[in-house]
Amino acid sequence: MIPNSSHIPVLLKETIEILKPESGEFFIDGTLGNGGHSKRIIERINPNGIFLGVDWDKRAIANCKARMANRKNIILVNDNYADLPEILKNYHLPKADGLLLDLGFSSEQIEKSKRGFSFLRNEPLLMTYDQDEKPAHRWLNDLSEEKLGQIIKEFGEEKFAFRIAKAIKCNLPITTTTKLVEVIGKTVPPNYEHGRVHPATRTFMALRIFVNRELENLQNLLDRIPTIIKPQGRVAIISFHSLEDRIVKNAFRDLTKKNKAVSLAKKPISPTREEIIENPRSRSAKLRAISINL
Repeated sequence: MIPNSSHIPVLLKETIEILKPESGEFFIDGTLGNGGHSKRIIERINPNGIFLGVDWDKRAIANCKARMANRKNIILVNDNYADLPEILKNYHLPKADGLLLDLGFSSEQIEKSKRGFSFLRNEPLLMTYDQDEKPAHRWLNDLSEEKLGQIIKEFGEEKFAFRIAKAIKCNLPITTTTKLVEVIGKTVPPNYEHGRVHPATRTFMALRIFVNRELENLQNLLDRIPTIIKPQGRVAIISFHSLEDRIVKNAFRDLTKKNKAVSLAKKPISPTREEIIENPRSRSAKLRAISINL
């Protein structure tokens, strides 16, 4: 499998080193994306290992299937990683030796999905990985101003959240990314973040997290790790947002305190300066990993 050239897998070397995939093992990538991490994992577990790749985005599964025609012991599933226990049961698979989640947002989704993830493109304001989910523009209509403000503040850590929410509700309907960017731009101060951050960055992130229930799905997955991973199995999660990282940190800490897991790194692993220069999107990445005792 060859990863898409437009997407560079983050912390690739460090992830493989900490997960230590070995020949014959069963590994899961719950956020398959373009398959950058998966390629290395599959190389390590071959020839008799089993690989399960899961992604909520149908495009990701279709693209990887096209690049992996006729490969044995590889299962690709269009589903939510929070449903991994059910996926294992449906495919008659055992608990896994390893699990990887890369919670980052892929270049493919930003540049080619046409689902409104980027504030730099004029696209329908959908923001969903799953095409059957309720789109962002409908949520803007249905949410109260107060609730919308809370979402933008909590998930986007946006200090002008309630001002933005009021402006959105006063300018409905908003069905395109361009219209939403325009409303936000007219609402925040001209010197927003002294030009270091685009005015729409935090609002777009907050809406994406909310629409796709990203934090809820992550917590559900973490709560069910003992039903997914076998004893001595490894779990590695790469997060890019402080709220995500806090959820992972707390879940891993609770497991280790209860002697149900052992930490594989004393502190989160961050990209090197060289990686950040090569791939600026990696700058906020944090890798945490544990080994299961149960």
